[in-house]
Amino acid sequence: MTTQPRPCSVARTLEVVGAKWTLLAVREMLLGKHRFDEIVRHTGAPRDILTTRLRSLEAEGLVTRVQYEERPPRFEYHLTDLGLSLGPIVATMREFGDRHLAGESGPPMRFEHTCGEEYHAVVACKACGQVVGRGEITRIDPVTTRVDIVLRRS
Repeated sequence: MTTQPRPCSVARTLEVVGAKWTLLAVREMLLGKHRFDEIVRHTGAPRDILTTRLRSLEAEGLVTRVQYEERPPRFEYHLTDLGLSLGPIVATMREFGDRHLAGESGPPMRFEHTCGEEYHAVVACKACGQVVGRGEITRIDPVTTRVDIVLRRS
């Protein structure tokens, strides 16, 4: 039996940002840290690996490098609009970690929405705005038009 990997946008996305240090670097840029040394300090990434990850993000169009010092040449890293679109992914991962992995001390960071309330990431339908729960999503196979219920209830 041969393996036929499912064509999948999740797999394609992981090819670009699936490495640990990549998403942690994105997290730091989302939090306003743009200099290499700041990103190293707040992620704990080895410098050589972080350099590789930032170059990859730049090559993929997710990050732009801006020189802020000439001698020696030093750069800041800023997320492009494409890179900023990873924000909800990072927020959802943080929400999962806060809810299921934070331990007794609780979440290490808290965020507030502009409405004044504590911010919690949720997945909602773009069309109606309703928060999506288990069992409320269906997958429609474009080839067979078969419908599968996903996000099944446990």
